[in-house]
Amino acid sequence: MRLSPDEGIAVVTGGGSGLGRALVIELSRAGFTVVAIGRRLPAIEETASLAPGSVLPVQLDVADASAVTSAFEKIIEEHGPIALLINNAAVYPQQDILDETTESYFETQNVNFGGVVACSLAALKDMTERGKGRILNVATFADLNPLPGASAYSVSKGAARIFTRALIADLSDRFPGIVINDWMPGMLATEMGIPNGLAPDAAAKWGAELAQRMEPSYTGATFEMDTEILPPRGLKQKLKDRLFMRARAPRRLS
Repeated sequence: MRLSPDEGIAVVTGGGSGLGRALVIELSRAGFTVVAIGRRLPAIEETASLAPGSVLPVQLDVADASAVTSAFEKIIEEHGPIALLINNAAVYPQQDILDETTESYFETQNVNFGGVVACSLAALKDMTERGKGRILNVATFADLNPLPGASAYSVSKGAARIFTRALIADLSDRFPGIVINDWMPGMLATEMGIPNGLAPDAAAKWGAELAQRMEPSYTGATFEMDTEILPPRGLKQKLKDRLFMRARAPRRLS
């Protein structure tokens, strides 16, 4: 079961640079009409110029919930149903917690967490009407292992991971055709990453492949780079798996 470009458009937030730009280009290459969302119009227009297919640049701050709602309504009205949403937009301010203010802290939350909520709810209005859709949230392990100077980022990304699970708890039984999960692309050679990290276009091949997989079993699955992270199992469960020969290997994207 694969998502087809005939089923609707793809929306990628943070599409003006780095991984977001690479995802837009990869999905365009796969035949999707892609909406590239970003705060900087010249950057998303540059993304559109680099893509081999149809890319629609939309200037939007995902931290502005009312603007997100209006923009998504306009996107659907003008370009048709949203088949795929990739929540990728994020900021990574490196700042000591003692230098943070309440305002600066919540600016990060509003982008990294609030943007995921706003865009997901806006897309779901369309997806639930059709009973089908795909949401892929770009995640990290930052909430489990926060780095110094990254408190706001770590908290926001952890909240977004909880939101993925909460969405699934509310929707999976009623809308099994809407597939939702997290993907951790790894350490990338981007402005938010590290100089010797993985090239964004290499990671985007995995992300675009995962985003097109529509089997209900992908709902709730977590992938790191190209490999599924299986949920932890206790000793009794492991023994039963071995006894009944039912253990499974993690799925791979390449």
